[in-house]
Amino acid sequence: MSLVTPEAVAAVMELRPVPHTLAELEALVRDGLPKSALRAGVEHATQGADARRALLARIIPEATYKRRRDRLTQDESEKTERLARIVATTTYVWNDEEDAREFLSTPHPELEGRAPLEVALTELGARRVEELLWKLFYGLPA
Repeated sequence: MSLVTPEAVAAVMELRPVPHTLAELEALVRDGLPKSALRAGVEHATQGADARRALLARIIPEATYKRRRDRLTQDESEKTERLARIVATTTYVWNDEEDAREFLSTPHPELEGRAPLEVALTELGARRVEELLWKLFYGLPA
């Protein structure tokens, strides 16, 4: 059982209605999240227009994003949910959005000197970031 709830992940993506179970969240991802969910997740993860534009382009090329009318593809939705999950977990651990953003953008020695946000762009990388966050949360060596 995770301490970060589907509601917390949905809050990062500013989803309405809010999913209350992993099954509900998974169904939304499978069917394609609204395009606005990615924009909201990127805004919660970064500070500044340049950082937002760069992160968005790492998830979906800018031209593709502009062509999207309403819904993301399943693959894009999975990437968006992953970003939101990492942001929600980081915010839970740090208990502060600004501190969470700072952590996400700061290179960390446990991640070979890469920023957690960069590492979390892949599923396995996101798992590594989550593992690091829970070590920090529980006071284990990180």
